[in-house]
Amino acid sequence: MRILVLGSAAGGGFPQWNCRCPVCQLAWSGDQRVKPRSQSSLAISADGERWLLLNASPDLRQQIIASMCLHPRGAKRHSPIGAVFVTNADVDHLAGLLTLREQQPFMLFGSRATLAQTGAGIFGVLNKDLVDTRVAELDVSVDTGLGIFVTPFAVPGKVPLYLEGANVAVGAESEATVGVELSDGAKSFFYVPGCAEINEGVRKRLAGAALVFFDGTTFTDDEMVNLGLSKKTAWRMGHVAMSGEKGSLERLASCAIGRKIYVHINNTNPVLIEDSPQRAAVERAGWDVAYDGMEICL
Repeated sequence: MRILVLGSAAGGGFPQWNCRCPVCQLAWSGDQRVKPRSQSSLAISADGERWLLLNASPDLRQQIIASMCLHPRGAKRHSPIGAVFVTNADVDHLAGLLTLREQQPFMLFGSRATLAQTGAGIFGVLNKDLVDTRVAELDVSVDTGLGIFVTPFAVPGKVPLYLEGANVAVGAESEATVGVELSDGAKSFFYVPGCAEINEGVRKRLAGAALVFFDGTTFTDDEMVNLGLSKKTAWRMGHVAMSGEKGSLERLASCAIGRKIYVHINNTNPVLIEDSPQRAAVERAGWDVAYDGMEICL
């Protein structure tokens, strides 16, 4: 399998368009220790010709232009993108579907809860005669028709911000937030861009994996609170922090994962600074920090 990181940042990208946090300030000043990043999405291919997207970020058009393997080929209209699998209904994972509205056939996979949002409102611009929408059941392998099989599984999370009510169940395990295991029949890897807690179920699922892309939104749970940018902790936003007793560095350390890569990295996260103590800490723990254009072959 060929795996291409189209976007590695969390919602808003990096630098975020309206942010002057310490990390974004470095990017705005042109500091070479930080790389701009678009909003998170992966592209996977089993044959190098047909591609599956994991999530469709608001930056999808830019990401396609930057990735030659996704350029149209032949006469008239064409796209190597054959399918999209959405892991939740967050805006930064769905908005890119609107880029794919230009009368192009593809398959759209997701849970019932997620697909319910793609069939409403502005997403009505997707041509139902061309976009084949298919429900993916939890813990059932889905054949994408592209030589890639996807198995979604529930992880602790929450509903998207725009669907929150007065009481928000953070950490609930449902089809609202899923991770996925992808396989070409010979090798497999995991993609978990959003996870509120690493419980024993998550640990057992990822143990021994050859490759895991995992939620790297913040370094500390109170990161955005301490910066005065939000009243919400990472947990309240549905994300587990990297550091701390309950963080991913500690909780996944003994899971014997072959390669660990952080994705969905928030603009406030100091690991984006290549010579920061936080970057050094994650690298000592055997983690890579994803960047746009990063490519891996399994």
